[in-house]
Amino acid sequence: MILKPSKPSNLRGRPSTGRALPAAERMRRLRARRKAAGLRAVVSWQETATEVVAPYSSHRLAEARSLVMHTVIAEKIQANPALIAHAQQNLGRWRRRREGSAPAWMDEWRGILKRPQAEIAAIICEPSERGARLRQSSPFAGALSNQERKRIYDAFRT
Repeated sequence: MILKPSKPSNLRGRPSTGRALPAAERMRRLRARRKAAGLRAVVSWQETATEVVAPYSSHRLAEARSLVMHTVIAEKIQANPALIAHAQQNLGRWRRRREGSAPAWMDEWRGILKRPQAEIAAIICEPSERGARLRQSSPFAGALSNQERKRIYDAFRT
């Protein structure tokens, strides 16, 4: 007589009956039931009416536009490092207007603007959450000419 080892009592789920179907057979039966119900598999992307009208949210467009603007600013920083001093002046002016404790983003920007210009350029062009957050409070106001800003805004009009 051969004894099977007893099943540990700490296993979850239903007890095994020994009659379980393999996964492939379960999928075949599921597909057959769906086909019998009149459903068909979608094997390609199909746009819905809302996706055709507005494929991107206005927030995502604003983030993309901000990234493009800061990419142009990064190129300008490489050519003219004086733009970093301009950003530091903006930050100092904003800090004086606060007349109290400065928000954390001001301290973060102050630390960033002390770095080498190549690092600053890389940080403002980061396509990450951190980069997007920093661009929302960017001290590089006035770094782009009106023509540059207009050209970028026109490119993002829907």
